Amino acid sequence: MQAVYLDYQSLDQNDLDFSQLESTFDELILYPTTSQDEVATRVKHADVIITNKVIVDAKTIEQCENLKLILISATGTNNVDLFKAKEKGVVVCNCQGYGTSAVAQHTLTLMLTLATSLIKYDQAVKQGKWNKSPIFCLLDYPIIELEGKTLGIIGYGELGQAVARLAQAFGMQVLIGSLPNRPSNNSRVPLVELLPQVDFLSLHCPLTDETRDLIGQKELEAMKSTAFLINCARGGIVNESALKDALIEKKIAGAATDVLSVEPPKDGNILLDETIPNLIITPHSAWGSVDARQRIVNQMVENTQAFLAGQPIRQVN
Repeated sequence: MQAVYLDYQSLDQNDLDFSQLESTFDELILYPTTSQDEVATRVKHADVIITNKVIVDAKTIEQCENLKLILISATGTNNVDLFKAKEKGVVVCNCQGYGTSAVAQHTLTLMLTLATSLIKYDQAVKQGKWNKSPIFCLLDYPIIELEGKTLGIIGYGELGQAVARLAQAFGMQVLIGSLPNRPSNNSRVPLVELLPQVDFLSLHCPLTDETRDLIGQKELEAMKSTAFLINCARGGIVNESALKDALIEKKIAGAATDVLSVEPPKDGNILLDETIPNLIITPHSAWGSVDARQRIVNQMVENTQAFLAGQPIRQVN
């Protein structure tokens, strides 16, 4: 059985063990990246297509006479035509839950970095400001403790729950917000009531029509001027122009985001402005621990073995 991995470089930085995956197939062809123009030629004779972000459309699936299985080395399935795959009897499996620990850890890292003014102190020391301090330490920037602070979480699935557990270990009070048009109950607080209460707001919901621009000018103005916003979900959930204005006008104390509305931001982004105060941006790397990426490889092995046994797991079509 021949398998073709169209974009393994999006997963492997020469630090993963592919041996089990390779032994699962008679032949595994690895391409670091694949342009859309190259897809048809590369997968023409494949029994199995492995893709992270490369699009496998209806035309491609139709033309692959040997195709039996598509493995998505991620959770999102929007790059594969699931309807056409089902029509052709091709099983599609994704990977799930692999990055929970990594993203939860990254979320807390961003919270702690903002709370301790960590980047500002690091820069100050390297710029020689500590050397000139009249006292033994440097306390030029605010430092707050997480203990006793209130964290609001929007999106309380597996990831939101993992963040809540870590926050509670730091002694934080956790409030769960309800999404628009979703029922509120004793355990969920409507967004309009949640925002004025929180010291930190952390987003972990998917990007949908109802969550696009969920956090805009009105929502940011409803938050405390001392509050921080963390986004490790999707860029479009926060209105980037509104966030820039809120930080410049000090309507909130700071923000950190691992995501932007367009990734990578090859044509720039309104938030890539060094004059914006107290904004941390990381390059959609929250999920990318070596442990999480190895779990993806291991899950693809599991998905293939289950398929060969006639009992597919993590099937999405």
